Amino acid sequence: MPSVGADDQPERERLRVEVEQLRREAKLQRQQVSKCSEEIKNYIEERAREDPLVRGVPDDKNPFREKAGCCVS
Repeated sequence: MPSVGADDQPERERLRVEVEQLRREAKLQRQQVSKCSEEIKNYIEERAREDPLVRGVPDDKNPFREKAGCCVS
């Protein structure tokens, strides 16, 4: 008669954790992709004027711009 050994315990624990995760995911409220993508698109378009990745950063506010050139002679 096989007994439950120490080798079975990690597998059992892993399966228990996996079942708990699946239960949490099953409780999540889901939304249609078509609705969410439309909302994301509108959000991006409304804020595009203020987005530095779209418009760029003005030189006077750019902390990474080169202050002065270096000349080696």
